Amino acid sequence: MWVWLRMVLALVVVMMPGGFLVLLGYVATRTLLARWRVAQAQAKGGDVSLRDVVSTLQFREVVREAREAVTGRTALMG
Repeated sequence: MWVWLRMVLALVVVMMPGGFLVLLGYVATRTLLARWRVAQAQAKGGDVSLRDVVSTLQFREVVREAREAVTGRTALMG
C-alpha cells in the first residue's frame, strides 16, 4: 500500500499545482507522528504535549524524513 501512496504523491507533485505543498504536509505529518511516538516512549506514561514534540524537532530530521518518504525507507519508525 505504501508503494501506491508514494506513486500517487509523486504524481500529485508533478501534475497538480500546489502538489509540493501536499507532499510537504505529508512529510511534516509523518515526521511529527514519528517524533510523537518517540517522545511517548521516552516519557514512560507521562504527559507529552505537541509543544514538547515540536521543540525537539530539527530541520535536518524533516529533510531526512522527506528523503525516506520518497525512497520508502524509514529510520525513525523502525
